[in-house]
Amino acid sequence: MREAERVAGLDWPAITDELDVVGSAPAGTVLRPAEAAGMAAMFDDDARFRSTIDMARHRFGEGRYRYFARPLPPIVEELRAAFWRHLRPVACDWAQRLRRPAPWPEDFDEWIEMCHAAGQQRPTPLLLSYGPGDWNALHRDLYGDLVFPLQVVVGLSRPGEDFTGGEFVTVEQRPRAQSRPTARSIGLGEAVVFTTSERPVRGARGWSAAPMRHGVSVVRSGHRRTLGLVLHDAT
Repeated sequence: MREAERVAGLDWPAITDELDVVGSAPAGTVLRPAEAAGMAAMFDDDARFRSTIDMARHRFGEGRYRYFARPLPPIVEELRAAFWRHLRPVACDWAQRLRRPAPWPEDFDEWIEMCHAAGQQRPTPLLLSYGPGDWNALHRDLYGDLVFPLQVVVGLSRPGEDFTGGEFVTVEQRPRAQSRPTARSIGLGEAVVFTTSERPVRGARGWSAAPMRHGVSVVRSGHRRTLGLVLHDAT
């Protein structure tokens, strides 16, 4: 339960406020250094993964990422469910502002069962690995009709020591305005919460949906690894 306790101890009012301002928010530390190192080392264990994506081959950028197979590592299972408990109220509030359905039950396992019943049965937590010159194109993680509007990335390397560059980037397409980028450095064991697809923004005519995409800037040196926690499963 230690990961769940750490997630519960984060400053959720501040996180929620920052999400409302720019659509992403630094959340704080959720993994100890040894835990982050252990998670990063899993990248080289083929038996843990259902799929490996070479980003250059698919023109997604440069680098690789790997989707975990079931059973998921316990620490991943726990973090996913822990973040759900605190992000679901934010998602429901966003849905209300946009006058949209909020289909997300309180229980995370029930939500995953809903995904599976809809044909989204493949797990989506993933590890990402970047070396010098690698980057990730702006994108959205949409894997089916059922989508949770928030997700989490956790740093598994030390910026400035293990790698340079490689900032986490979000870009918001604002209504009737130029797009707005936000770049963040993610520390070892630190989490960033961000918008999966779109978020509510207030304008002169009330609330509207602002599409958002995310990616990673070019890694200038060293190696960068992160854990991605998508809170819906894939077709």
